Amino acid sequence: MADIPAPPALPPGWPDWEALMRLALDEARTAASEGEVPVGAVLVSREGEILARAHNAPIGSNDPTAHAEILAMRQAAENTANYRLDAPVLVVTLEPCLMCMGAMVHARIGGLVFGAADPKTGAAESCFEAHRLPFLNHTFPVLGGVLAEECGGLLRDFFAARRGKGA
Repeated sequence: MADIPAPPALPPGWPDWEALMRLALDEARTAASEGEVPVGAVLVSREGEILARAHNAPIGSNDPTAHAEILAMRQAAENTANYRLDAPVLVVTLEPCLMCMGAMVHARIGGLVFGAADPKTGAAESCFEAHRLPFLNHTFPVLGGVLAEECGGLLRDFFAARRGKGA
C-alpha cells in the first residue's frame, strides 16, 4: 500500500481549516448570487496571510477557465508580480478539476484543502490524483472533506433551484 502523504500544514493565526473554508464558502455564495456555480476559493500564505479570494465566474466573464481556483491564483500572481507562488495553500469548496490541478502544479501551490468531493470530475481524489503523477516536477499534499456537507449542500441547493426554474 502506498504511503499516504501528510495533509497541508495549517498556517499560523488560523484555528482550523474550517475557518478558512468559511471564507471560501462566502465566495461560493457570492458566485451563486451572480448565477454562477457556487464554488469559492481562498489562497493563504504559509505565514497565514490571505493572498486572494475568488469565486467561479465563467458565465459572467465568458471565460471557460474562470474557475475560482484559477482566479485566486491569477490574483495572487498579479499581486506578487510572480507567476510562481511561494507555496501557499489553496482552500476551495469543491474538489478541483484537472485544469485547476494542472494550474496548481505550475503555480507551485504548497497544498490543497477542499470541501465537497466531485465524483464526476474531481482530479484530486475522486476520479484522479493529478497532483501525484510520477512525472511531475512539483507535487503537494491534499486534504479533502473540510465542511464537506455544507459545501456540497450549497451546490445541491443551487442546482435544485435551477432545475425548479426549468433551466
